[in-house]
Amino acid sequence: MKFSLFIMVLLSLTFSAMAAMTDDVKLIQSRWAEVNYMPDGDTKEKAFEQLVEQANQTVLINHNLPEALVWQGIVYSSYAGAKGGLGALGLAKKARKAYEAAIEMDGSVLNGSAYTSLGVLYYKVPGWPLGFGNDKKAEHYLQKGLALNSDGIDANYFYAEYLYEETDRLNQALDYLHKAEQAKDRPDRPKADTGRRHEIIELKKRIEEDLKD
Repeated sequence: MKFSLFIMVLLSLTFSAMAAMTDDVKLIQSRWAEVNYMPDGDTKEKAFEQLVEQANQTVLINHNLPEALVWQGIVYSSYAGAKGGLGALGLAKKARKAYEAAIEMDGSVLNGSAYTSLGVLYYKVPGWPLGFGNDKKAEHYLQKGLALNSDGIDANYFYAEYLYEETDRLNQALDYLHKAEQAKDRPDRPKADTGRRHEIIELKKRIEEDLKD
């Protein structure tokens, strides 16, 4: 589908840090929020390229830590969005591999963020024959993420976006967006929350405009 939209979003994904996260994983999480909301362009793409290298090193050091794999996947996904074009597909595949490895270790890690992130990949990536995108798989994984984090800002936002972009369920999308609006701020994620809340406002405007038509 739309690599140009690919994770302004990601996927983006802004999930709460857990006690099990090591300092180097938390550093990836913090740096991601800084890079993800940079203006689009070569500087942002280069910053993600460097962050991918850092995330890969972190996974090597913390190979038994699913949190490290989740953030490796998020960085790869976000780099794909910054890079765009067919070259982004290889990055998306690496992100999928990281999420699947994290789920195999512990599907509940970071409040189900691996499931939500994987769901976002499946509706953002083009479908066959260009890519592996699949709306049914997208909804399956997004719902699994919601089951583990029903009040989370990201789980609700991304399910709302999926409903809006891939289905005609606009009123249902608006319901989940309202839940995302009501999510509590995360003290350890101020930049990520600010960026996500801006995206919530913009998506809400689009849905409400479409409902008027």
